[in-house]
Amino acid sequence: MGSYSIKDLEYLSGIKAHTIRIWEQRYNIISPERTCTNIRTYSDADLKHILNVSFLNHNGIKISKIASLSASEIMALVESISVGKADYPVQVSTLILSMVNLDEIRFNQVLKLQNDSEGFEQTALNILLPFLERVGILWMTGGINPAQEHFISGLIRQKLLAAIDDLPVSTDTDKKKFILFLPEGEWHEIGLLFACFLIKKRGFRVVYLGQSLPLNDLIDTISIFNPDVLVSAITTYPSHQKLIDYIQILTKAFAGKEIILSGTQVLKIKEEVPKSVTVIETIYNLIDYLDKMPVSQNQQTV
Repeated sequence: MGSYSIKDLEYLSGIKAHTIRIWEQRYNIISPERTCTNIRTYSDADLKHILNVSFLNHNGIKISKIASLSASEIMALVESISVGKADYPVQVSTLILSMVNLDEIRFNQVLKLQNDSEGFEQTALNILLPFLERVGILWMTGGINPAQEHFISGLIRQKLLAAIDDLPVSTDTDKKKFILFLPEGEWHEIGLLFACFLIKKRGFRVVYLGQSLPLNDLIDTISIFNPDVLVSAITTYPSHQKLIDYIQILTKAFAGKEIILSGTQVLKIKEEVPKSVTVIETIYNLIDYLDKMPVSQNQQTV
């Protein structure tokens, strides 16, 4: 059973903590437990309820009206609005509800609705990434329990793999070649999978080596595949000095190759990185980088 602070509720629902307190006092929307030091704590049921209330309020329903509804009426109204609604913030809120409720059916409905109308790339950019940003901090601080984290990350990984598999594999030997990998000890691959999708969608040749790859295995693979570009995302490991050393090893071992790096640990680096290394701060920077890169080895940059 989860236990959430009012800040957790604020971050997930988008409703300011001050507003939540007013709703508690004026409309009895939720009744939190309190610790011995009088700090509010909220249960899974409280979180689900405030998410539903936030969802309805975002869709123009006054809080006084919501407060007069029963729990079943609130759920029915949420259901009726969310089924056909394409507004991005609403869909992000629906994904959060899906995560809290472990509701795979609703999760799939949201993504299918957007995917059918906009395609997977825009669905990921407009819904999946904002959703991951909303819950990311709570994953790291324990605000989301492991079952919820594993459930939603597993579903997103499935969607990314399916989207990648749906793309044609380039057989043109003149196309630039990418190797994507995570260093040994790094397991957070959702960002790298999305990078794989973006690169493959733009017609490049890709070899995806996945999580926690030992350096010797990376060296062996590069000697076989001879890529033009290496791509990695480093979120937790290695960190700082070990990461600086790792980057130096990469640039020496793969002289003449372009190296694209991103992730939390990479963005913390204050030291200057080698010229062959490009640090990507956001997924939009990666898209811009790829769109400016010649697809073929012999093609001139426009």
